[in-house]
Amino acid sequence: MTTPPDLRYATSHEWVKLDGDVATVGVTKFAVEQLTEPTFLELKKVGLTVKPGDEVGIIESVKSTSSIYAPVAGEVIAVNADAVNDLAKVNDDPFGGGWMLKIKLAPGASLDHLLTATQYDAQIAGH
Repeated sequence: MTTPPDLRYATSHEWVKLDGDVATVGVTKFAVEQLTEPTFLELKKVGLTVKPGDEVGIIESVKSTSSIYAPVAGEVIAVNADAVNDLAKVNDDPFGGGWMLKIKLAPGASLDHLLTATQYDAQIAGH
């Protein structure tokens, strides 16, 4: 799977798709492949105010446990219960049905600090 060029990426392997002032957030295919078949997903609750780098969830596999971090500042307005209940969505479609949460951007927040697809590909090429 290629890295979708229309998304932005955190160095911690979260992706962001912006629609108006709402950022949909998930983990990248690279992150899912590194985990090797996720077995458990826990996400923070709707209403939580976050800033970049705040932990917003945990994803576990038989291999490891990884934190999921907020890539943007704002308020969590939706959590993907389908992904929590069916981890195949995260494994099979991390850039689509496997999204994790939606964050309404804080005033003045942007995606400028996040990587482009080309920059993210360069980062993961080093792994």
